Amino acid sequence: MKKTMKLMSIVIIVAMLCMISSNVFASMLQPGEITPSYNNSATSELTGIAGRVMGLIRNIAVIAGVILLAIIGIKFMLGSPEEKSEYKKSLVPLVIGIIIVMAATQIMTMIFGFFNA
Repeated sequence: MKKTMKLMSIVIIVAMLCMISSNVFASMLQPGEITPSYNNSATSELTGIAGRVMGLIRNIAVIAGVILLAIIGIKFMLGSPEEKSEYKKSLVPLVIGIIIVMAATQIMTMIFGFFNA
């Protein structure tokens, strides 16, 4: 039990760190040294599409996760003691999966933000 709690707390901390981060681009350029950006319109269009797809995946994961957590919670409240232990076992992979999907989309968003700036 203690090993599972340690693992869950580590996963939650890593997920929170991924969601709280922000991009900072500092530079020591003088105003006359700024050069124009040569972004390709096809590249910016591709990153826009990828951003929308990642947002869609994240939104679907959140909606599905909330619905599944609600269903398992209701079954847990209404179930017998044997069923409650089964619901507890199915709850851990669900929560870990939601955290992984959220962290993966946030990491990809950070990567696209880094290369777009």
